Amino acid sequence: MPDSTAGEKTRMTLVRYNVSESGTTSLDTSVAFTVLLNPADVKHTRGIVYDKKKAQGQPALDPKFSAADVETLAFSLLLDGTGVVPLPVGEARLDVKSYLDKLNKVVYQYDGNQHEPGRVRLLWGTLIFFGRMQNMSTHYTLFKPSGAPLRAKIDLSFIGAMSKRETELVSNLSSPDLTHLVVVRDGDTLPLLCNRIYGDPGYYLDVAHFNQLSDFRKLKPGGKLHFPPLG
Repeated sequence: MPDSTAGEKTRMTLVRYNVSESGTTSLDTSVAFTVLLNPADVKHTRGIVYDKKKAQGQPALDPKFSAADVETLAFSLLLDGTGVVPLPVGEARLDVKSYLDKLNKVVYQYDGNQHEPGRVRLLWGTLIFFGRMQNMSTHYTLFKPSGAPLRAKIDLSFIGAMSKRETELVSNLSSPDLTHLVVVRDGDTLPLLCNRIYGDPGYYLDVAHFNQLSDFRKLKPGGKLHFPPLG
């Protein structure tokens, strides 16, 4: 996947996030994981559910929209402890077990305060995804003579997550709480629009999450965005 910056390499990051009762998203940067090597490919799936019911003897009709189906993301990561993968200056090299423990804390570990697994934000270039881990499979492919793993392939899949409040608003787009419906104009950016509406450009991730944008850096002129209350 190409990076949006001029040739500068970025690595996928996974960070825990929390959602307040009002639906505001806040990142917990103390629980984060940066991949050693970016995925070779990523599968991002969205779906729509249609009502296909019809009366007996009635001819086929145009299916009616029912609801947005779950959003999913799947990819594989390589964890390498051989030392052959170069690291940025100052970044400590870990063994495979330590890399895996750090990844588990982000995507798998139970959150005692919420009494459920944590939510995860994935960010890589123009891809942004908010959700929860659905499956994680570890395939060890290389070992030290002692049996300690030197290399592992991790298959991960995530399911999109929205707060209860977000679900209510998306299910009722006529809600008076959806106070801002903006038509994107040429030259608009999400931080610029957030600054215009909220007085703070830092809300762009919350708005991208709410509108289920995968490419928040490239807004399509003429498109419509909902800006919900985030206070």
